[in-house]
Amino acid sequence: MTLAIDVFGLNKSFGDKHVVQDFSIQVERGRICGFLGPNGSGKTTTLRMLCGLLTPDSGRGECLGFDILAKAAEIKARTGYMTQKFSLYEDLTIAENLQFTARVHGLDRRRARVEDALHRLGLAERRGQLASALSGGWKQRLALASATLHEPELLLLDEPTAGVDPQARRSFWDEIHALSARGLTVLVSTHYMDEAERCHEIAYISYGRLIARGTAAEVVARAQIVTLRGEGPGVDRLGAEIDGRPGVDSVAPFGAALHVSGVDRTALNAALEPWKRAPFRWTEMDPTLEDVFIKLMKTSQDNFH
Repeated sequence: MTLAIDVFGLNKSFGDKHVVQDFSIQVERGRICGFLGPNGSGKTTTLRMLCGLLTPDSGRGECLGFDILAKAAEIKARTGYMTQKFSLYEDLTIAENLQFTARVHGLDRRRARVEDALHRLGLAERRGQLASALSGGWKQRLALASATLHEPELLLLDEPTAGVDPQARRSFWDEIHALSARGLTVLVSTHYMDEAERCHEIAYISYGRLIARGTAAEVVARAQIVTLRGEGPGVDRLGAEIDGRPGVDSVAPFGAALHVSGVDRTALNAALEPWKRAPFRWTEMDPTLEDVFIKLMKTSQDNFH
């Protein structure tokens, strides 16, 4: 096993807010690791520390074989970073943006690299289109082309598909898996559970702390959640009455159905006893990653105060 990332005890504070607390993680080369967690949990700060954009207040480790404290410049040179907000030049064309990126990185074979990126991401026919005229999905492709133009060893994606349609998201993830297959290590923060399930492994960060780690299946299994699915007319509107009862950890409507979860099967069934009658019906189901996500969010303590 060759590790792309191997860090221990990272801490970062801004003023009196401890944003990342004793964070440790190991990621193999060529793996896609998803970062999940509530907004403001320190996911972006963690990503930036791992690639040398931010210096941790304490902690140690290596990224791509370089010390994260002493060799940040070497790490940054080998990293591609795609921010949540489109950060290329709106008044340049697709091709001009990529040519500019190639010059910034001081790349050789600039024309060939740009042409390869245009064709690989389906941008060739739009090369002359201004970035400002692109839809969200096409901007996403351009941003990915720019972030990978210098053939990085590590790619950081900060909620890369927010606001993008499902077809564009699928195309994006197909490309990410193709890059991973060629040895690129990818760290991606996301709130989409279907995207998290497409990662080789996930890390759940709750207000600065790593509280769950593993494959999606492992994270679900370790949560030891029992989930009952309620169906019937108006069952999705019972959430307020059921939430907070003894044995109930989380309640969430899923369309016209209701998912009610807890860790104690007996207590959970007892809590639902008043509604175990017609027209409602309850069946136990395998918990989903979203069930675990909701439970972890409810049990997380915001460190803002």
